[in-house]
Amino acid sequence: MSWTIGVDVGGTFTDFYAANDDADVFHVYKTSSTPSNPADAILNGLDAMCEKFDIPKDDIVRVSHGTTVGTNALIQRTGSRVALVTTKGFRDLLEIGRQTRPHMYDLQKDHPAPLVEREHRIELNERIGAAGEIVRAPSAEDIDAAIDEVIAAGAGACAIGFVFSFRNDEHEQKFAKALRKRAPDIAISVSSEVQPEFREYERLSTTVLNAYLQPVMWHYLETLEAGIAKRAPNASLGINQSSGGLMSVGRSREFPVRTALSGPAAGAVGAAHAARQTGRRNIIALDMGGTSADVALIRDYQIDLAFDRDVAGFPIRMPCVDVETVGAGGGSVAWFDRDGLLKAGPKSAGAYPGPACYGNGGGEPTTTDANLLLGRLSSRGLLDGDMGLNPELSREVYKPIADQLGFTPEKTAQGMLGIVIANMVRTIRTISVERGHDPRDFVLMPFGGAGPLHARDVAVSLGMKEMVVPAAPGIVCAQGLLVSDLKEDFVASRRIALDTAGLGALAETLEDLNTKALDWFKGESAPDAGRRVQLVVDARYVGQNFELAVPVAEGATLAAGDVPNIADMTAAFCAAHDQAYGYASETDPIEIVNVRLSASAKLHRFEDKPAPTADAGEPTVRDTRQVYFTEEAPVEARIYDRAEMRPGQSVTGPAVIEQMDTTTPVYPCDVAEMTPDGHLIITINPEAKL
Repeated sequence: MSWTIGVDVGGTFTDFYAANDDADVFHVYKTSSTPSNPADAILNGLDAMCEKFDIPKDDIVRVSHGTTVGTNALIQRTGSRVALVTTKGFRDLLEIGRQTRPHMYDLQKDHPAPLVEREHRIELNERIGAAGEIVRAPSAEDIDAAIDEVIAAGAGACAIGFVFSFRNDEHEQKFAKALRKRAPDIAISVSSEVQPEFREYERLSTTVLNAYLQPVMWHYLETLEAGIAKRAPNASLGINQSSGGLMSVGRSREFPVRTALSGPAAGAVGAAHAARQTGRRNIIALDMGGTSADVALIRDYQIDLAFDRDVAGFPIRMPCVDVETVGAGGGSVAWFDRDGLLKAGPKSAGAYPGPACYGNGGGEPTTTDANLLLGRLSSRGLLDGDMGLNPELSREVYKPIADQLGFTPEKTAQGMLGIVIANMVRTIRTISVERGHDPRDFVLMPFGGAGPLHARDVAVSLGMKEMVVPAAPGIVCAQGLLVSDLKEDFVASRRIALDTAGLGALAETLEDLNTKALDWFKGESAPDAGRRVQLVVDARYVGQNFELAVPVAEGATLAAGDVPNIADMTAAFCAAHDQAYGYASETDPIEIVNVRLSASAKLHRFEDKPAPTADAGEPTVRDTRQVYFTEEAPVEARIYDRAEMRPGQSVTGPAVIEQMDTTTPVYPCDVAEMTPDGHLIITINPEAKL
């Protein structure tokens, strides 16, 4: 009997998903987050969950964790003081950047201030050429003088980023070795280790962010690792990274910037797992929590990745789950703009005081208050009644804006939700329509505590006909952590023409990356079964400024002979280019600028559950209440407890399905059916009238 546990820390709740595959048992648990020290909620919640469900702590073999510590440190600017050592003449690169405006129509808005003060940016008289040749080697005196400046800066971390170090890292490694010898207490980030790619600004920015987070994450992970080891001595601890895979605690300490989008990545992985269980290959995931909503596209059960993202306004160059975020959540506040129009979000009531209906002193109308006013949420409360809600407090905060608009509080609440829906629809169009994908070819998968409450209106607005509500929507991120693979990405920047000579260079580069992947598998003690590597090339037409990531080969292992021929790679690139831009040419010359090898090892076994063979019968109606759906008048809706529903049972709306971590309204004439894995497949009938 062995247990694996996924833990996701959110702004409001810390979520746990514990599974025992041998016994085919899982448990979900939520506890309030502790923003001052997220480890407290994790460790205390682990104790409480194990006690509640009688889980022997010695039987826990793995704990997988999605963290927001790095993200919050960037947003709140609470990281370490950083010194930057760079090539002479590039001191101001962090501020010059790409000379783009942060907002096209706001001439007053500035980029965030650099994380390194100008006096702490140190120039070293060195130079590597574009081909990797040494143009100017730094002298021992130059290195010592630069180290003196780093120490004098009082920095807790040092970022080292030299021009063309991605072609030859000799100077970076030489300086790092000297710095470690003289100042062993200073954390060091080396750009050729953090992300060895061309484009010096993005590489330098990513390295600075990594250094900024190193001391913070080191302290946090040290506390968490010690707490887990004390409670569950047989458990290994894995940290989720932005690319949607787990890494060891050691790698997390070394490269904390990889955790910048840890939470949304876990949600996308959990959604892909649920998609596979339900046989829905193409999914649009909608993760709506208390403050924001994250949307991601899943095609053929695979999550799209992006390599250029901004976190708190700072560019990051590394593989990240391609997620778009909008300020739409359960705590989003309704307010009037200067034009007199009602807006929703991005301001949020947060976890405390939270929405007015929480009774903690919140005095602003929120999305949660609107749902309570409309009967979609029960006054019995959240978390199976452990967190009561007061509808009268919701009515009080909506009355002033209802009076201003000349509507009833209920109609005002419907209007508020309509704005929230429109914001999410716009964001989904960004990752679908604007990238050549038709949302009508996808199934909507809402999760998070607030996702299922609003998903039906989102789906109808996009012309979608079906939704999948996971078995535990509020815990999908935690479940995603549980089913995540061990993962590492390797990259080499090489400018390779897609011709016969280029194939040889590509094969040679693949051999180098494959050696690194094999060493990583061995170092991480990755299980032999389930090992996988994927070759991706960043390619473009000669003369283009930007490239597209094109998968070209994958397998249990890859050798030089596995490089595809020119015709196959040309076809793959043209298909990707046509998808992105609506145009492709098979005759124009193509070049590769980056070669990527993604290595992964499965830690979770996937098993299909058989469909129910007998008539499942009708689910039990727990109660009825008046609920507003699309019309201005309420209708009587049947209330069901999802925990009492069985696979094969179905519910026809109007109805509301309640559970510990979310509420799912089933609109009139829509049908919700439970799958063998406990998911709800909702068939939408948008033409139905009451």
